[in-house]
Amino acid sequence: MSQLIKGETGDWEIVIGMEVHAQVIANSKLFSGAATAFGAAPNSQVSLVDAAMPGMLPVLNEKCVEQAVRTGLGLNAKINHRSVFARKNYFYPDLPQGYQISQFEHPIVGEGVIEIDLPDGTTKEIGITRLHLEQDAGKSMHDQHPTKSYVDLNRSGCALMEIVSEPDIRGPEEAVAYLSKLRMILRYLGTCNGNMDEGSMRADVNVSVRKPGEGLGTRAEIKNVNSLKAVQQAIEYEARRQIEIIEDGGSVDQETRLWDPAKMETRSMRSKEEAHDYRYFPDPDLLPLEVSNDLIESIRKTLPELPDEKKHRFMQNMGLGIYDASVLIAEKSRADYFETVANDRDSKLAANWVINELLGALNKEDKELSESPITAEQLGGLIDLISDNTISGKIAKDVFAEMFETGKDASAIVEEKGLKQVTDTGAIEAIIDEVIAENPDNVEAYRGGKDKLFGFFVGQVMKKSQGKANPAMVNELLKAKLG
Repeated sequence: MSQLIKGETGDWEIVIGMEVHAQVIANSKLFSGAATAFGAAPNSQVSLVDAAMPGMLPVLNEKCVEQAVRTGLGLNAKINHRSVFARKNYFYPDLPQGYQISQFEHPIVGEGVIEIDLPDGTTKEIGITRLHLEQDAGKSMHDQHPTKSYVDLNRSGCALMEIVSEPDIRGPEEAVAYLSKLRMILRYLGTCNGNMDEGSMRADVNVSVRKPGEGLGTRAEIKNVNSLKAVQQAIEYEARRQIEIIEDGGSVDQETRLWDPAKMETRSMRSKEEAHDYRYFPDPDLLPLEVSNDLIESIRKTLPELPDEKKHRFMQNMGLGIYDASVLIAEKSRADYFETVANDRDSKLAANWVINELLGALNKEDKELSESPITAEQLGGLIDLISDNTISGKIAKDVFAEMFETGKDASAIVEEKGLKQVTDTGAIEAIIDEVIAENPDNVEAYRGGKDKLFGFFVGQVMKKSQGKANPAMVNELLKAKLG
């Protein structure tokens, strides 16, 4: 679904590659024992290693290595048995060492692939180039003092996975789909929480444009974009900016840019030509990392069913469409909730109630699924009452509203309020006879060929029965009596 943009000289194609920095879920940092909790007081989670005190040596955190391998397996990627940590040298106030420990020529994870779901219901594969481990820098804070900048080193040394994609993404929709799927996979795996608003997942977006079929254009990199919406907006703006430059006879500079959400534009940060030579070299304090086959296989055994496997199973085994399946797998907790509701029940009916009724009601109240007043077992119980004709679908909606309000079981509400569906033929016939007796003119008109009046009679019968008469039986008996 290559998305072309119209310029003055015809169609242009956007080419995008992404570098996503995902903070590893671990209780301590990549090379120190300092804590990693979000939101702690500034500089309260800093060890002597993170502060770069002289003589301090990094010690590799095994948990972070396992999380990187786990992520690589989740991305269908090659795990490299040998990888090397290197020093990436540059100066910045929030980087106390004067270098960042990263991986350069020999990353822990090689090529992989993920499947993205596009708005038109199709899927596409996006290649992963590599995943490497590195430590995060601290954070400069410019809003604490009128003339000074402060530095918070809590984040310094936290483990990051940098996940680099191939330039396979075409357009803002694909970019959003890629980032959404990547975040979903990381959350299912439990290797990154994906909270972009907290900075635990950030994207550098490389954007270039070209005429369809031509070679790659010059790219600009938009740094640290921290929401799905911002990714979409930044790409739309940047592509348009580059097309206008080229169509005016200019050329695009290879540079690093920032997205300004207030002005809704990208602006130049530094040119790549003057970019640092990072002078990478293997870190002399760290041995090459050897990952054994046994470790890889033991981690593989603990992998959960991943989003795409789940999606395909919901479609193939449960008969769901791609839209319903995609909505249900978006969060692992949501998929689990649905599976409990659908257990031994009609899957499509279960999907309908979870997506339209439950998620709709939660959305209205701005609540998460974890805050739902209705458990999966309770929603399943409501569906049972519809399936065995105890209540009609219409009454079920009223029962659902009451369950959402009170947290009570459906059966208790139906019992309390006397909402059981009337399926006694004699009782329904008696109501029909009353309705026919009260509406002789309409009966005559119906028998004279005004078929549309049938709906009127159904409505009257349902009204008299307070919505409790079984609709299928009402239709059948009415047809016979009016015929």
